[in-house]
Amino acid sequence: MQQSAMTLAVEGAQDWWEVEALYDLCFAPGRSALSSYRLREGVDPIAGLCLTARDNDGILAGAVRNWPVRIGNADVVLLGPIAVHPTRQGEGVGSFLMQACLGRARDGGWARIMLVGDAPYYQRYGFEVLNGVAMPPPTNPQRVLGIALRDGAWDGVTGAVAAARD
Repeated sequence: MQQSAMTLAVEGAQDWWEVEALYDLCFAPGRSALSSYRLREGVDPIAGLCLTARDNDGILAGAVRNWPVRIGNADVVLLGPIAVHPTRQGEGVGSFLMQACLGRARDGGWARIMLVGDAPYYQRYGFEVLNGVAMPPPTNPQRVLGIALRDGAWDGVTGAVAAARD
């Protein structure tokens, strides 16, 4: 894997359509029907944790968005979607975005992050299966993963994941 020079930036309004086009390219057409999207409806993403990675020519190579959710009384970051343009895969762009998310969330005072994904891939970043945490169906429980950004952050956090609406 070769890391290319990338510029990290917080996603702005001017990036929205380009990021949406990247997600459409990288994910199935029905991506918005996934259960994680139900948790995002009517909720603003966490602005400082929505990031873009652009190459030296300003071309979008990857993007990630993060959303607030709740499990019981616990505030949680729901990471995703994260996507890398197919022509940039294998260059370390996804890892660059993931590390930036983890660091910024930790620095921003968040204690825990979760996502829905493949455990063998996300274990490299410290994510583990969250037993006792339930995403809306039909999510496979073995794909519900989390990482503690502070010691013991997941201790006693169980139950259904809910949108963080006011």
